Amino acid sequence: MDKKVVLAIDLGTTGNRVMAFARDGSIVARSYYEFPQIFPQPGWVEHDPGQILSTTLKALQEVCTKVGAENIDSIGITNQRETTILWDKNTGQPVYNAIVWQDRRTENTCLELAARRDLLKQKTGLFLDPYFSATKVKWIIDQVAGVKGRIAKGDILFGTPDTWVLWNLTARRAHLTEPSNASRTMLFNISLLNFDQELLQIFGVPENILPGIMPSDSLFGYLKKEICGREIPIHGVLGDQQASLFAQCAGQAGAVKATYGTGIFVMTNTGKQLRISETLINTVSWQIKKEVNYALEGSIFMGGAAIQWLRDNLKIIEKAADSEAIATALTDNEGVYFVPALQGLGAPYWEAQARGAITGLTRKSNRANIIRAALEAMAYQVCDVLNEMKKTSLEPLCQLRVDGGAAVNNFLMQFQADIARVPVERATITETTALGAAGVAAIATGFWDEQGFAGTIKRDRVFKPLLDEQKAQASYQGWQTAVNRCRQR
Repeated sequence: MDKKVVLAIDLGTTGNRVMAFARDGSIVARSYYEFPQIFPQPGWVEHDPGQILSTTLKALQEVCTKVGAENIDSIGITNQRETTILWDKNTGQPVYNAIVWQDRRTENTCLELAARRDLLKQKTGLFLDPYFSATKVKWIIDQVAGVKGRIAKGDILFGTPDTWVLWNLTARRAHLTEPSNASRTMLFNISLLNFDQELLQIFGVPENILPGIMPSDSLFGYLKKEICGREIPIHGVLGDQQASLFAQCAGQAGAVKATYGTGIFVMTNTGKQLRISETLINTVSWQIKKEVNYALEGSIFMGGAAIQWLRDNLKIIEKAADSEAIATALTDNEGVYFVPALQGLGAPYWEAQARGAITGLTRKSNRANIIRAALEAMAYQVCDVLNEMKKTSLEPLCQLRVDGGAAVNNFLMQFQADIARVPVERATITETTALGAAGVAAIATGFWDEQGFAGTIKRDRVFKPLLDEQKAQASYQGWQTAVNRCRQR
């Protein structure tokens, strides 16, 4: 019996998981650990890098024990992308907490650099926004005592979570990243595929702290023997949304994927062609077999996080999973809309100053209306992005492929199909970010060929539009009205 597996390390926003996939794509072992979210001030979001690493190691060791280290072909890594960590290469200690992609503390820095907006979009494909790494790096350098002096001595390294964890897993040998993650730093020229000197100068980021860049399917190093009892090749790295895209619809024209997690990320692969959009992110999909692919992406800041907010802050729901039954109990939204701009608005608006709003409340309204409105808001936000993609894409939108934790919510998926007016195809494995990372590693080693990997993706259910189109349009128009009110606040 073939016991060989490929592992994926999935470094998420609220926790880290490790999954082992057999040749048929089935999951034979998994482990997951959450870590705390740190909110020092309104709009600030941090993680403890030590906890990112410790939860990764714990999950990795558990999976290695379950499958046997001798049976592991290779390891792929996928990660939350823009989250920023600086650490001392001698002690291995971070100089400050990880500043998470959701963090908005650098809004004023972005306003000060507004005159460079067009240049930054041209070179990086990104919008000048606190979301990306560059202003976070600048903040740590400027605000944390002693960092500038330690950088001058060559003691400080920078990386997104893939780089931080990789450096530690390889016994501090590999300070590396790859283009899909580098392209989210706002320091990377997506046409030239290198860190750009002009961009480094704009943000005041020294070159000597940057990781090396290798193709996404490279051999990045070996897991140190002490962790699982054997050195294991780490043979692929991808940003989380690119990994999901790779698993869901790599190379298929007209295919779009949406991942419903803490945020929602809608992405379509544009191949070797870099298609410029005024409202969507242009980003690198991956560099595999030395060939670069590009993508259009709409990044939505508040997806499942809005339900978490209702649970943890308003305390009007006990478990996120309860939202489906509560929403289904209502026949419609009764005119209530929730615009979850709790961290500003991402795609396609890119307004850091926007703030959340709940509109249409009456004396009849209750918690069920707000909970349903939060779920509907996810679908509306995805439609905002899909409408922008239609303006740029050369291919008609024929289906939406979905994954992520919130994709298990049948109400949300049906409403998404109703509002988007396209079939919504849900993967059997909702953790497609992990599968994509495993795929990149396993194709590189020959564990899978491309056809074999494509066969690992299976569809759990297809949701087709059922709501009357006129009613769907009226609902969406109500959403647009609510968003416009939010933007005018």
